[in-house]
Amino acid sequence: MLFLNTETARINRLIEEGAGQGLGELEFFGREIAAWKNSPERRMQITGDAYYAGRHEILERKRTSIGANGKLQTVDNLPNNKILDNQYAKMVDQKTNYLFGKPITFDCDNEAYLKLLKQRFGASFQRTLKYLGEDAFNGGLCWLFVYYNETGTLCFRRFPAYQILPFWADDDHTILDAAARLYLQEVWDGTTKKLIERVEMFKPDGIYRYVLDDTTLTPDVALGVYTPYIMVQKDVETTAYTWQRFPLIPFKYNKKEIPLIQRVKSLQDGINQILSDFQNGMEQTPQNTILILKNYDGENLGEFRHNLSTYSAVKVRDDGGVSTLQVEVDAENYKAILDLFKKALIENARGYDAKSDRLSGTPNQMNIQSMYSDIDLDANGMETEFQAAFEELLWFVRQDMMTKGEGCFDGEEVTVIFNRDILINESESIANCAKSVGIISEETIVSQHPWTTDVKRELARMEQENRTASDDYADAFGKQDNKGDTSNEAEP
Repeated sequence: MLFLNTETARINRLIEEGAGQGLGELEFFGREIAAWKNSPERRMQITGDAYYAGRHEILERKRTSIGANGKLQTVDNLPNNKILDNQYAKMVDQKTNYLFGKPITFDCDNEAYLKLLKQRFGASFQRTLKYLGEDAFNGGLCWLFVYYNETGTLCFRRFPAYQILPFWADDDHTILDAAARLYLQEVWDGTTKKLIERVEMFKPDGIYRYVLDDTTLTPDVALGVYTPYIMVQKDVETTAYTWQRFPLIPFKYNKKEIPLIQRVKSLQDGINQILSDFQNGMEQTPQNTILILKNYDGENLGEFRHNLSTYSAVKVRDDGGVSTLQVEVDAENYKAILDLFKKALIENARGYDAKSDRLSGTPNQMNIQSMYSDIDLDANGMETEFQAAFEELLWFVRQDMMTKGEGCFDGEEVTVIFNRDILINESESIANCAKSVGIISEETIVSQHPWTTDVKRELARMEQENRTASDDYADAFGKQDNKGDTSNEAEP
């Protein structure tokens, strides 16, 4: 395991440029973090996480009207419903479960390596991978930190996109020079609680901790100023090591790192607004709608509203009256617009409509594949990004295996298979498998059968069943021969 003791040339160059402007290293990083903290990119990442959790802009909505000065002012005596139909969260869950709902599998010719990989990437990591996918949709990308815990076990910790400011070494955002993690922590200050902004600087030689105050970074003495990535204790001596590669791995949704919410936010807000406006219109009553007064026996309109709501009666002169200015609420118009918005959201999110007409009756596999075309194309791009991230992750896993004496597997080819959760026509798939017997190998047929979960195990079961059937047949045939064989019987 190689270790590094110096930062890369790019970070040094950036710091030197900052020094030319009168900035030191800490001041340079402090200003970069402060600028990123309120950037539009980070705000959109936070928005994606908030919308998934159900914290939408509609919840802050207020009813307004034009005031006497011609400006909008808040009106509190009108219905102000805040209906939330979280189609965005539905799309995130749909796309996450489509690509990560089933456990990933590994294809490798080395059985020893394959066995160790299955141990490392068990059910706990499968859950972490699903969370990574969810975070990648909400933030455009997410981060996986590789570290050793107190017992020396290789562990993985994920960070959402809005916590990590990366300093990239290349334009394609594939190589890291450094990264800063910004997070809030609630602490006690005497008898009161307060929030402080903490920063973890991931550098090639370890983690440096600071407290952020505006643009100033102060070493965090409370949590420890510096921690190396790897600590090895032998006898009474402790040695610090670090990885040859950066132990912070980006898992991207797409090349541009664009969050899903950026594509559909306006449509999601439109759906919420349409539903809220419809509910507001349905609740319009004579007590809160527009009224037309004729020869009203009074002067104070506030008193008129009070009497109307209290006594449900209005006092007018002989030829007076009260009528309402009706605003018709056509439910069909709302329904038509709502359907358009929902379909547009599904298309822009590149999901699929589970209630599509293509699933009516007995759909064939072509209809099903047509319905899945958008989500499948989007998943292909995301899978490419995650495959590249797994290539980095497996390097750390191989280093851990070698360090612990489990074997050196450098150069071993392994393919990470994302088993997508796609609806299929089982009868059609089974019929196609049956028709392929004698044309392609039995292993290929078994792998394509919809009921197969483990190809090798299924082939072993089939071999065992064939062997048992052959043994039973041989036993039965032998007994029949013994019954018919009388050559050894004594003559009477």
